[in-house]
Amino acid sequence: MARKTNGGPAKARRVEVRRAEVRLPPLSPYGGGLEPDGDYDGLEFRDLDLAGQEGAGARFIDCALRECALDETSFVRARFIDSVLSGVRGVGTDLAGASLRDVEVLDARLGGVQLHGAVLERVLIKGGKIDYLNLRKAKLKDVVFEGCVLAEPDFGGAELERVEFRDCVLRRVDLTAARLKDVDLRTVAELDIARGLDRLSGAVISSAQLLYLAPAFAAQIGVRVEDGV
Repeated sequence: MARKTNGGPAKARRVEVRRAEVRLPPLSPYGGGLEPDGDYDGLEFRDLDLAGQEGAGARFIDCALRECALDETSFVRARFIDSVLSGVRGVGTDLAGASLRDVEVLDARLGGVQLHGAVLERVLIKGGKIDYLNLRKAKLKDVVFEGCVLAEPDFGGAELERVEFRDCVLRRVDLTAARLKDVDLRTVAELDIARGLDRLSGAVISSAQLLYLAPAFAAQIGVRVEDGV
């Protein structure tokens, strides 16, 4: 039961998402390629074709990747800290098991991104379009998706805590076995949940979204909805 104050029920406390705030120092231009377990600090990767390169286990601190091609680039178990990825593009970028902390991803155009088993903390994904984003069994904490389009994202078995979807389009979302805590979906422009509707416990939605999802909720619990005669 909610605690009462001044004769009325106390208003539930809303947990605010701690947004990523990346302030990069002056960066040195970098024109080389990636190396497994490489150590990159204070560098700017601009307009580079990194397609197919191996950056598995690499560490990026205070770095910026701008307008780079990342087709089938491997960042498996890589670490991105206090970094910005802006205007990156590619298909099949592999970030499985990667760690992203205090990172901004801006206006990305990606498809088939592998982030399964990854850890995202204080991450902003703003603008752009990402198709078939694989976040299965990933851990997301203090993550904001803002003004982006996610087509068929897979959150199967993922843990989402203090995650906000702001003015996004979410199409064919898979929430199978996902665990949500303080997840804000109220301003999602298009919300289409393909699987895992029962996992929305721990999320907040708007009244309009509730009306839209009502038939799916009814079907989930076996209720038939028919007009009277």
